[in-house]
Amino acid sequence: MLDQLIEFDQSLLLYLNSLGSSTWDGFWEVVTNKRTFIPLYIVLLYLMSKRLTTKGIILLILTIAGMILFTDQTTNLFKYSFERLRPCAQEGVLELIRQGECWGYGFFSGHSSNSMATAIFTGLMLRPVYKNLIYIMMVWSIVVAYSRIYLGLHYPLDILCGLTFGVFAGYLFFRIFKRLNARFVKIQ
Repeated sequence: MLDQLIEFDQSLLLYLNSLGSSTWDGFWEVVTNKRTFIPLYIVLLYLMSKRLTTKGIILLILTIAGMILFTDQTTNLFKYSFERLRPCAQEGVLELIRQGECWGYGFFSGHSSNSMATAIFTGLMLRPVYKNLIYIMMVWSIVVAYSRIYLGLHYPLDILCGLTFGVFAGYLFFRIFKRLNARFVKIQ
């Protein structure tokens, strides 16, 4: 059963990765770069902090930092526990795929978990004002996640598990922020 899942995961990666072309390589490299979305993060932080007091903004920043730390370190714990090679480092696969810069282990995807945690957290935080933002953010996260498949850096299962964990982390830290904010800070 596990062997069949791994084989399916590899076949799906090869299919999805083969859909790319050199014309699009640069685009997906930009999408996968963590620094590309710094302006988006700044805008989201501004929008989330508009209705908060100074204490609330500090709590928001600490909560986001905690979420990133939690998501990133949990991802690393899984990567170094499972030690699943990335497709771009696995013989028999790396020769068949387009690939980006390759390093470390791949299960599960940190890009996927971090982007989805950001999508869920910001979407829930801004839901009272921007009702559909969470859906836009989730699509953004899936595009970021797909960039990892396009570049041969993760298998689809790495992506799916990362996205799922990101939903959990984003919701958890949203609840933590709401509870702490209600207890220690007043909304303006």
